Amino acid sequence: MPMPAADIEALIKAAIPDAIVEIAALADDGDHYRATVTSAAFAGKPRVMQHKMVYEALGGRMGGELHALQLSTAVPN
Repeated sequence: MPMPAADIEALIKAAIPDAIVEIAALADDGDHYRATVTSAAFAGKPRVMQHKMVYEALGGRMGGELHALQLSTAVPN
């Protein structure tokens, strides 16, 4: 079953409360999204750790409910 963008955003914000999350569909199938996540929690962490934080927030849904997520992370200016 596809995962709505609002659910992805809610999961990320629950784990990273200050996150600014922007989600865009890459296909019209509910399985392929692009997400940009900006959070002060990423400060001082390498990009791979930032991405890991987001994937952990999704609680193992990658590869199941959520087929593909093109992820970009940033620290606010």
